[in-house]
Amino acid sequence: MSAPRYSPSPVRGAYRAPLADAPLHATVSIPGSKSLTNRELMIAAIADGPGRLIRPLHSDDSRHMIEALRLLGAQIEEAPSDGEFGPDLVVTPAPLRGGVTIDCGQAGTVMRFVAPLAGLAPQDIHLTAHETALHRPMGAMITALRDLGVDVDDEGTWSLPFTIRGHGHIRGGRVEIDASGSSQFVSGLLLAAPRFDVGLHLVHTGEHLPSLPHIDMTIEALSRRGIRIERPGVGEWLVEAGVPRAKDVAIEPDLSNAAPFLAAALVTGGEVTVTGWPLHSTQPGALLPEILQAMGAHTSRHGGALTVRAGDRIRGLDLDLSAASELTPTIVGLAVFADAPTTIRGVGHIRRHETDRIAALVSGIRGLGGEAEELPDGLRVLPRPLSGGAWPAHHDHRMATTGALIGLRVDGVEIDDIGTTAKTLPEFVQLWERMLGGAAS
Repeated sequence: MSAPRYSPSPVRGAYRAPLADAPLHATVSIPGSKSLTNRELMIAAIADGPGRLIRPLHSDDSRHMIEALRLLGAQIEEAPSDGEFGPDLVVTPAPLRGGVTIDCGQAGTVMRFVAPLAGLAPQDIHLTAHETALHRPMGAMITALRDLGVDVDDEGTWSLPFTIRGHGHIRGGRVEIDASGSSQFVSGLLLAAPRFDVGLHLVHTGEHLPSLPHIDMTIEALSRRGIRIERPGVGEWLVEAGVPRAKDVAIEPDLSNAAPFLAAALVTGGEVTVTGWPLHSTQPGALLPEILQAMGAHTSRHGGALTVRAGDRIRGLDLDLSAASELTPTIVGLAVFADAPTTIRGVGHIRRHETDRIAALVSGIRGLGGEAEELPDGLRVLPRPLSGGAWPAHHDHRMATTGALIGLRVDGVEIDDIGTTAKTLPEFVQLWERMLGGAAS
């Protein structure tokens, strides 16, 4: 199968973060949500007919999802779009097939969403990933699949790479899972569950379940396509067997990718507007207006856009980010300039993302002369004057954007590989520099 024709051209390699020499006044448009794009691709691939994704994200993560679903049999074609960030996608379902190797890249959504779907194929499917993602937790998913009767050969590693020996169906029924390490385990099982013989009764057994908005996003996406899901208790879901309805779906802008752009207003003492901000969203980034206001910003909505304007200072605060842990790097990028210490809690699971984000943020701040400390479930930032220096991205897109955010006010911040932003936002550098020029994207 050929790769998608549309191929954004991200900037790669070392990048000296540009310094803002004046308060920003800019309007920015952000490409589609990675989380929504990959969920809608999954559902469209098992629907009852062709469907169109309107203004989807085109990035490394979505490319790996597209390639995975094509290998499993779905037809995915590009179509003209009214958006500026690449074509729409038309997805035509087909019977699942195996006998393939799927490279998940760095995408947690691909490895955790595709694994249950692979169990429905009639032949073996080998799952692997980029070497920087092989450490990402998969044990909970492997255990759940085995409990559902799926043969998984992981050679005792409880991690990628592994082979799923599909038998063409999964009976389903009740299964327990400890999804404390990632809500993607729950979402992956829910997304495939309509195709199980008797549906799924999924019960989370852990003490902590991170990023609940992402689970709500999965349930909402399935419900829009006619799949009935009940929640009889906290951490418990009942999914009826069925075939999702084909549907054309417009993808919202990625609100978490908007975070560093909106935070730039506070760092520079200016104002930034992001277009297309939805009235209602299950994206964790929908919490940004509330969080930024707590940190001293003024926010307003007009004509479908969100505007963030700096106040007289950035406030330090004590913040539980368990519902939106992916915002942690951006909030840390603000906290280094705050008027008091900032403590972020409830995000211990981000140690197991593309990198140990807690350790990487603390070491990065210290490398610039700042002060921060790790906590069991988060970190604390104590504002200190910073100086330029190396900012390692650790193969992590959100670490790279945080370096760019800090670099707006600290001259000489050098990000070792800005190309990591291609994971979810290949156009990051172009949009960032256009924002600094004050132009609308």
